[in-house]
Amino acid sequence: MFLLNGEPAHCIDPADRGLQYGDGLFETLEVRQGRPLFLDRHLRRLASGCRRLMIPMPDAGLLEAEALSFAAGREAAVLKLIVTRGCGGRGYRQPDVIQPTRLFSLHPYPDYPAHYQTDGIVADFCRQRLSSNATLAGIKHLNRLEQVLARAEWSDDSRQEGLMLDVQNYVVEGTMSNLFIVKNGVLLTPALTDCGVAGIVREWSLAFAAAEGLPSVEAAITVDQVLAADEVFVTNSVIGIWPVRRLAGQDFPVGQVTQRICAAYRLAKQRELS
Repeated sequence: MFLLNGEPAHCIDPADRGLQYGDGLFETLEVRQGRPLFLDRHLRRLASGCRRLMIPMPDAGLLEAEALSFAAGREAAVLKLIVTRGCGGRGYRQPDVIQPTRLFSLHPYPDYPAHYQTDGIVADFCRQRLSSNATLAGIKHLNRLEQVLARAEWSDDSRQEGLMLDVQNYVVEGTMSNLFIVKNGVLLTPALTDCGVAGIVREWSLAFAAAEGLPSVEAAITVDQVLAADEVFVTNSVIGIWPVRRLAGQDFPVGQVTQRICAAYRLAKQRELS
């Protein structure tokens, strides 16, 4: 199911710059009981990304109304929102008049086993590296080829996520998730200054830590630091929070900090639905 600029559609203009150049942004939202969860956080991040890419932000009220209407009646689904710079001629120059394209699509919710959230997942480090570009760091732009290539490194169910390093050998994120580690009671997550996507569950986790007096640090993190961690978990807006029970052949417990954050996030989702 697709909604293109407010109308049902099955195709996009071939001249759209999102297709031609990856010139746009996207948000991926979990839908429960007909409601897109944390829609306000997603729209704030979208607005921030639009400012940085100099794409006029579609009216937030319109996007909210379309998202709510499109997701209505779906018990569990994934809602994807794409905003591009719209159509333009050949060449990289932006159109003199920018008319953004907004595209919603609805997808079945992934059939992830429930024990991923309780017992944890298996992960490993990817060979594919993330390139550094501070101008694009943090935003969820449409250029995801590095993640596509990293995810192609495994095709079976032996692991559920791959962690990606940058060209300086720092661990940045998962192919589809943000990374957190816990060491001596301190919550650490990679600083996304040169690459990576700043996810909304990452944002929520850091805000929760600050509100609860849990020490948290955004910093450059090495592979050795990750492997020496007391606890490891990953986050995104569809999976929520997954503990990592095994990484690169090493076992990790689902520790107290991870359990605390997972429980609080479940309550936050419940409040979204109340």
